[in-house]
Amino acid sequence: MKLTPEQARAHADEVRETSLTVLRGLIPVETIDRWNAAFQPLLSAAIQRERDNPNRGPERYYVTLPFQDLWADPRIFDNDAIMAVVEELVGADGVMCQLASDTPCLGSDYQDLHRDTQLLFPESGVETPPYQLAVNFPLVDVTDENGPLEYAPGTHMMSKAEGMAKVESGEIPLIRGYMNRGDVIIRDVRHIHRGTPNKTGVPRPMVVIGYSRRWLFRPEVNIRIPAEVLVGLPERARRWLRFNPVFESKAEAGQQEESYRAFAY
Repeated sequence: MKLTPEQARAHADEVRETSLTVLRGLIPVETIDRWNAAFQPLLSAAIQRERDNPNRGPERYYVTLPFQDLWADPRIFDNDAIMAVVEELVGADGVMCQLASDTPCLGSDYQDLHRDTQLLFPESGVETPPYQLAVNFPLVDVTDENGPLEYAPGTHMMSKAEGMAKVESGEIPLIRGYMNRGDVIIRDVRHIHRGTPNKTGVPRPMVVIGYSRRWLFRPEVNIRIPAEVLVGLPERARRWLRFNPVFESKAEAGQQEESYRAFAY
């Protein structure tokens, strides 16, 4: 799918106004199903490693995806439609800084309402145009039963206190993000939101690809890139990945994961 400049601008304006836009049916279902099959061993390892200290709440796991093999598919992270909207929001000189997943399993609970980042200048109390985005897509269909995202539209451009007050009063309702395999959302991570319980026995993985303005650096996230993968990527993809660490081999790149535990603001 390619978007016209007018379509890309309309999706970007929707993010600016509401905090979120959806690109329906963007990724082939067959691709999603391959990602889900490859993801299961990574999730199993994370559960064994972190069951006693889950990093996103009970039975909810943040798993970094290794930037190699099917996870390094430029048809996904360098997708023309996604990048058209992303570039409208954070500029053509932005950076890709995160490739990971969030997965609630049976036994997960409601997260506290939160934002994924803080103000650029907390002492000012003033919000700014977008500077950090999350591109999300699920590896299974998202329903009422398996833990959809809940978000409060428009709260990305107000203080958290104001946004919380309007959510608590009912003035701004929480919207549930139902998605089919292949759907993609692009969101401003400042909006107030939370994960909800997965009441099924099937994990609900949600991939997150982080894009931001070129000057934004969050040391807790990065993408460890094997040199042999980098050289085979399109020019635009290499440019968006330019500030991430590069390693001589896939094995060396895969030796360490992010330490991204403080996520809620």
